[in-house]
Amino acid sequence: METADVPTLTRLLLVLLLLGALGYGAIYSLANLVEPREREIEIRVKKDGFGR
Repeated sequence: METADVPTLTRLLLVLLLLGALGYGAIYSLANLVEPREREIEIRVKKDGFGR
């Protein structure tokens, strides 16, 4: 009994499509389901480079 092997190009495209779908799903869920926290940020800037 012979088994039908999937051609290599088709297998490659299916794997790339699956990885792309997983990546898209991860980015979509991060953008829509995770709420960022707001906080104060204070940065000190040196005055040496200003006014030259």
